[in-house]
Amino acid sequence: MSVRGRWNYYRRILPAYIGRGRSQLTFWHETPELNPRASSTQLGEYYMSFREKADYAGDYDAAGIPMLDYRGKIGLQYNPIAIAQWGLGNYNWFREAGDEDRMRKALNAADWLIANLEQNPRGLWVWNHHFDWEYREVLKAPWYSGLAQGQGVSLLLRAYALTSDEKYLHVAEMAFVSLTKSIAEGGVLFEDAEGNLWIEEYIVDPPTHILNGFMWSLWAVFDYWLARGDATAKEIFERGVKTLIGNVAYFDTGYWSLYEQSSTRRRMLASPFYHRLHIVQLRVMANLTRDRRLADAADRWEGYTQHRGNRARALIAKSVFKLLYY
Repeated sequence: MSVRGRWNYYRRILPAYIGRGRSQLTFWHETPELNPRASSTQLGEYYMSFREKADYAGDYDAAGIPMLDYRGKIGLQYNPIAIAQWGLGNYNWFREAGDEDRMRKALNAADWLIANLEQNPRGLWVWNHHFDWEYREVLKAPWYSGLAQGQGVSLLLRAYALTSDEKYLHVAEMAFVSLTKSIAEGGVLFEDAEGNLWIEEYIVDPPTHILNGFMWSLWAVFDYWLARGDATAKEIFERGVKTLIGNVAYFDTGYWSLYEQSSTRRRMLASPFYHRLHIVQLRVMANLTRDRRLADAADRWEGYTQHRGNRARALIAKSVFKLLYY
């Protein structure tokens, strides 16, 4: 990106990061927390608690659906990932405490997902983001995401389990198709030259294999396997686990985790929030797979946070990356 392009990017995006008051980060940056009541053998509570997200203190529309404030030219927007996570958090609260208002909110989110599923140019059903977003390039609206597909499916399957209403299952099945198709086919899967199968959070070329989005999306595939006994879901999950185990070392700098596998000369380190999220997600993956290697990686990354200087070193490296790239 040119110097002028970089300046235009920061002019659009910085208000969401340095302005006063609430922004879209108010929703995303909760404390990552494992849900000890989640099961690895049947579809139940979601694997992370999402407590703070369930009690989101930001904007809502007239129907009670959360909206994120990106400020600047982007402004107030619906984000399907956030809506699904808000719904999953409220679903967990309902399952734990039996609060009917929490159930209503979870189903409200699921109903929003039903109403906003759209076909992409290849005819697959996806949840679009209807605003431009700068990642490595400008993602022009409407754009879809493997993470949105995964989180939406996870919520809809739980809404169906809760209500037995076929509309939730039907839309979950429609949305799940994208998690079985390659990017070239309009889906969100990418197979690399080594045969690793990835679920891509952002559809860019070359793919960047964002770690948190990959693991969250894998949970949806696992959910679909649990709920439907689907052989394709089982195969994709097992291949994804193999990819994760075989590549987790490439996300390890020896002092911090990487956010992604970019094709740039400098590597993009995770922020402190995403590093903590990676640790929690690896622990969930270890619980789902009973694979000690993933628990060992989580323990190792947890250890990085105990050494003074690692966080500062990671923040500096990430800041340099952002200035040079995206």
